[in-house]
Amino acid sequence: MANRPMPAKSLRLSLLTRWTALVATLLVLGIGIALLIAHFLPGQPLLVMGLSLACIVPIAVITIRAQLQSMLSLFRALSGTVASYQDGDFAFSLRWPQNDELSDLVAAHNALGDVLRQQRLDLVQRELLLDTMVQNTPVAMLLVADKRAIVYANLAARQLLNDGRRLEGHQLAEIVQQAAPALAEALARSTDGLFTSGEGEQEEVYHLARRRFSLNGRQHELLLLRQLTLELRRQEVQTWKKVIRVISHELNNSLAPLASLAHSGAELVRRGQTARLPQILAIIEERTRHLESFILGYARFAKLPAPRPASCAWQPFLDSLAAQIAFVLDGAPPAPPAFFDAAQLQQALINLLKNAHESGSNADCVSMHLSQAHGMLRIEVRDRGPGMTEAVMDNALVPFYSTKRSGTGLGLALTREIAEAHGGRLVLANREGGGLAVTLMLPQPAIEES
Repeated sequence: MANRPMPAKSLRLSLLTRWTALVATLLVLGIGIALLIAHFLPGQPLLVMGLSLACIVPIAVITIRAQLQSMLSLFRALSGTVASYQDGDFAFSLRWPQNDELSDLVAAHNALGDVLRQQRLDLVQRELLLDTMVQNTPVAMLLVADKRAIVYANLAARQLLNDGRRLEGHQLAEIVQQAAPALAEALARSTDGLFTSGEGEQEEVYHLARRRFSLNGRQHELLLLRQLTLELRRQEVQTWKKVIRVISHELNNSLAPLASLAHSGAELVRRGQTARLPQILAIIEERTRHLESFILGYARFAKLPAPRPASCAWQPFLDSLAAQIAFVLDGAPPAPPAFFDAAQLQQALINLLKNAHESGSNADCVSMHLSQAHGMLRIEVRDRGPGMTEAVMDNALVPFYSTKRSGTGLGLALTREIAEAHGGRLVLANREGGGLAVTLMLPQPAIEES
């Protein structure tokens, strides 16, 4: 039917009213014809009935057929537009000239078409926006089906892996063979992580992230390759600047008094006043030892070796730790031995306990709680100091960040480095009632839980 606006209707007649009026009209017409024939043929009722039916039936058939024809055309048009909707074509609308229930059906159908058409337009716009964002992102994106066939790749992936040519339809294995060996090794690990490609000036650092999900009943994997070379180099420069500032500040604070003391000692020797020399030399020794400790702290952080985890009984480990720094053990240690690098973990706990004592907490409130369950070892160091503000907590694990006047900012950073090298993590939280709780969580082999 024509795609035209429905004209305004002043009178509404329902289908029931229209058909009732049509049947009543045909009935009245039939009675009138029968009476007219009976007037000319009196006394012959059968002949009158036959002639009446012969006149009224064709009229009724033609009238009803004409009424039904337009309705059947509307139904065929409705069926056609529904089929068009199924094919994604919403550029149709219908018109019904009568003001009845069918006009309401047509209006609802046209409104549905308008909604579907607008939704389709919005969907196309969103798809266009999403595709533009995906195609122009610097992150290389690959969508791989369960049989390792590439089903989607953006422009960055094409440039990185296939010289700008399409990747869809290729097998991931054959594309990886043409790429750098470092990428193949990163994909073989089946985990997220960093890898380096190239050498010297051509060295590039990438981060590989992978996510598996089900799409249309099939397993897919999304691979994201992000180049981090520039960001890491900028961060490296900023880190070096910060290290140089911290070291320069500490060296100046130590060397300036040392130079002054050395000059004073030389003057006293020249004058023959040697009584104060032991005191001056003791101060020089104290400052040089502090400087040595400062430098060694940086060296330990920079040269932290890979951990060598081994089975470790708790009691000897705790006795050795207690001999170096005081703490209260909250509860009994776990029964099974733990699995970690004892020397590195002891250094980490010394850092945490030292911070707890320096927080202003009473010594008897510095405690440690041990628990081991569900494949995780939890070591919690607690104190009753002032805790940390939100700003301090956000930066507490950043290397070289310290709120202490003589702090290096390496204690917590080194502890976190040790935890992450073991595959664990470090968590800081303020305690209810005041104080700080630092939790060191390390994964444990399943065999160690038996």
